[in-house]
Amino acid sequence: MPSVSKPAAATRGVKSLATAVEAARHQREWFAGLRRRVAAGEPFAVVNADVPHEIFRVMDIPYVVSQWWASVVAAKQRSAHYLEKVRERGYPDYSEQYNAVTLGSAFDPDPGAGPWGGLPRPSIVVGDASGDVTRKIFDIWGREPGVTFFPLESAAENEVPANWWELMPHRWEEAIGPARLDLLTAELENLVRFLETTTGRRFRESRFREVMALVNEQEKWNRKARDLIARTRPAPIGVTDSIPSVMLPQWHRGTEWARDAARRFYEEVRERADAGRAACPGERARLMWIGRGLWYDMGFYQRFQDEYGAVFVWSMYLAIAADGYIRYGGDPMRTLAARFAAFTDQLYTPPWSSEWYVKEARLHGIDGVVHLVSDDPRGSYFTARALEAAGIPVLDLRADNVDTRTYDDDAVAGRIGRWLEDVVLR
Repeated sequence: MPSVSKPAAATRGVKSLATAVEAARHQREWFAGLRRRVAAGEPFAVVNADVPHEIFRVMDIPYVVSQWWASVVAAKQRSAHYLEKVRERGYPDYSEQYNAVTLGSAFDPDPGAGPWGGLPRPSIVVGDASGDVTRKIFDIWGREPGVTFFPLESAAENEVPANWWELMPHRWEEAIGPARLDLLTAELENLVRFLETTTGRRFRESRFREVMALVNEQEKWNRKARDLIARTRPAPIGVTDSIPSVMLPQWHRGTEWARDAARRFYEEVRERADAGRAACPGERARLMWIGRGLWYDMGFYQRFQDEYGAVFVWSMYLAIAADGYIRYGGDPMRTLAARFAAFTDQLYTPPWSSEWYVKEARLHGIDGVVHLVSDDPRGSYFTARALEAAGIPVLDLRADNVDTRTYDDDAVAGRIGRWLEDVVLR
């Protein structure tokens, strides 16, 4: 079991954008409404982040993203409690905690004591089989009374396209390959039949096309915001604002609220840029955060601004929204498959991921990269090597983003401070 000398302290980032505050408020209201719907007997799903949520949106099936719930639990400093519940059942509590924390909610004898009134018990869980541990966690979910697990298979491809981010909006068949698209399209069609049979709800293609169009509109606004932040000196905002402003609407993809939230986010960033307002007026270094959000210590990202003038201007959340979601095509189901068939590759599998990170670092004028490496490092070595070959220094942090036992905040802050002084700002 992981241990550290001193656990993380609960710190929150100070948000400067009204859109970030509004997104958080909306999420609380939405979750309260979801709990009421489930209490009234509606079907409810827990899904993995890489599952095409658009299908649930079309069918009006309430769902919660497993990783989002884990982030809420971690922010409330409750992840150790749920990991203990996993351990009490005889399962490892030190592997793939991002999904294991949410699984622990199913084992809590007092679920209502959880954050925001607790996670309701799902009737459906859906996860992609992109890794052995993730698949096993969702298999365990499926053994719970009244819960049915639907696995989505994933495939790999030996051929990797150059500059995939340029191909994806329109030439995704060329970028991903027909075999992977054939597989996932068939999987999604089977998912629709499963949900129709299980819930009695119908899947309408006209509604599907509306949802797909709304997602494209939302991500186009995110792309405009990403490009604006990349070219503005000093940075108008840091990731403490961009992460909630982007990710909370992302869990509502396919709604008018999410599209409008993305537009308001861009407009607010543009207003700050036009007015010369900066996250750190004395900006000396622009930093990139590679990895999942450090949900139990969001104040971490602002810790180095006053002392060093170092601003975290980049996270994968806004960047992947800009480059990884926009898809156009005549067949909406195959187009949706194109959005997710290579999604994990784009973030984690080199050279898909490593080339993209280098492109983004150059676009944003990044001076240094802090790379969070969890127990599932996948392509982390190759990512660091590609960035360093491009002349960008990288600092690796070994910790889990929801498990506070793996993280010593003072030690991490001291290490990053020395790296900034000795490497980035020297």
